[in-house]
Amino acid sequence: AAVCGTEGRQFESVPVYQRHIAFQDEKMNKENKLQASLPKGFKDRWGDELALKNKLVDTIKEVFVNYSFEQLETPEFEKSINIGSFLAEDESNPMSDVFSFVNEKESLTLRYDLSAPLARFCAENFRDLVFPYKRFAYGNVFRQEKADSARYRAFGQLDADIIGDANPSQADAEICNIIGESFKKIGLSKDQFTINVSNKKILQGLINELKIEEDRQYKVLKSIDKLDRLGTKGVEELLKQGRKDQSGAFTKGCELSDNQASEIINFLNLKGISDLKANLKNPLSLEGINELEELFKVLSYGKNQDSVKIDVTKIRGLSYYTGYLVETNLNFKVTNAKGKEINIGSVASGGRYDNLIARFKGADYKGTGMSIGVDRLLYAVNQLGQIKVNKNKPVLVCILDKSFIQKYYEIVNELRANNIASEIYLDQNKNLKKQLQYADRKKLNLAIICGENEFKEEKLTIKKLNSSKENDQLVINRKDLVNEISKLQ
Repeated sequence: AAVCGTEGRQFESVPVYQRHIAFQDEKMNKENKLQASLPKGFKDRWGDELALKNKLVDTIKEVFVNYSFEQLETPEFEKSINIGSFLAEDESNPMSDVFSFVNEKESLTLRYDLSAPLARFCAENFRDLVFPYKRFAYGNVFRQEKADSARYRAFGQLDADIIGDANPSQADAEICNIIGESFKKIGLSKDQFTINVSNKKILQGLINELKIEEDRQYKVLKSIDKLDRLGTKGVEELLKQGRKDQSGAFTKGCELSDNQASEIINFLNLKGISDLKANLKNPLSLEGINELEELFKVLSYGKNQDSVKIDVTKIRGLSYYTGYLVETNLNFKVTNAKGKEINIGSVASGGRYDNLIARFKGADYKGTGMSIGVDRLLYAVNQLGQIKVNKNKPVLVCILDKSFIQKYYEIVNELRANNIASEIYLDQNKNLKKQLQYADRKKLNLAIICGENEFKEEKLTIKKLNSSKENDQLVINRKDLVNEISKLQ
């Protein structure tokens, strides 16, 4: 056989022209190495940040279970026709804000929230569910939108929803309470967040009174929803002819009259029940105001009323909300990667949607719920630094003598059997110094060191790796291994 050995590669019985192609491919691969990077709007998580995220998720899940919500898991993809379109800014392309593709049979869309899949699930399985159906869900959602340091195109959400006939005030109050309880349980004080509530009927009544055409109403709501980000002037521009942003891009406005826009801006300055009642007299607005009053009456029976405030500027952009609205904001500063203070927006939001499930044949159920933006919340509380993750770091079992390898494995197996995280060093040929350097880089706290003499005497040495004291080693009896390690963790 012909053998060609170049740069360690061998080609047996390979024609010359094929060898030439192979060498050219290898040369091209060296010159065109892939760049290891994520697309914009996506993020890897690991280490301490991921440990904190897991703590947030696990703690909030415990609250949901304590409130008698049961977990539901749905696929990331749904049929595009079932997902619907509630996000798009571009009226000519209603699916522009979601990730969709067409396979050989149907159009599919990555879910943009967990509510649309819930609606489909309830309509499909209503015969097997017990209503009111209280469900929670956790998973990633996907949005094709502008990304920044605190806004992602794939991000985790934790949802809690109540579907079916129930007293609206009680069900909506349950959602407020579960938000308040969740944020307190993860370690925030009641002064560090505010649960803002409103009712869509209040503004809808004003819009009807101002005789704003139906085809403009959704765009009006989406313009008001940008108040936190654009301020009063920016919203007023969007309500009228339009707005040019700092980049020079122009967003066409709702083209309302000066009087219509002025009435809406005045409405956004109203505070509290009495102020709303004094300025709004149409029946639909009064109905929404009365529902807010009933909500606060139920909240007074619990422990979270002090965290809930009325804010009529909180207008959820999604068009499927029909009444009660909720947005939760943090009351501490958050900065971007450049150290500039940013408005991180709502970290838990939702509302009442009495028509979402009715889109499906044979299904007509009322619903209310909320979503906690896990990654946005994580971004903020990670900067706060007050929520600690109690994480017992693994114990490293060092190998001093290869002839005792079985005994080293007996040690690590005993630790793991007693739920003590541990690892054995995976290279028998490295000296102790290299093994301890490995432990130092992983910021481990404890290492077990033992050689021939220790094994003969049935002793072990525990080394405290991050101790500044001279007495950083402890010699123990082999039989006391688990007890002594447990004391030190």
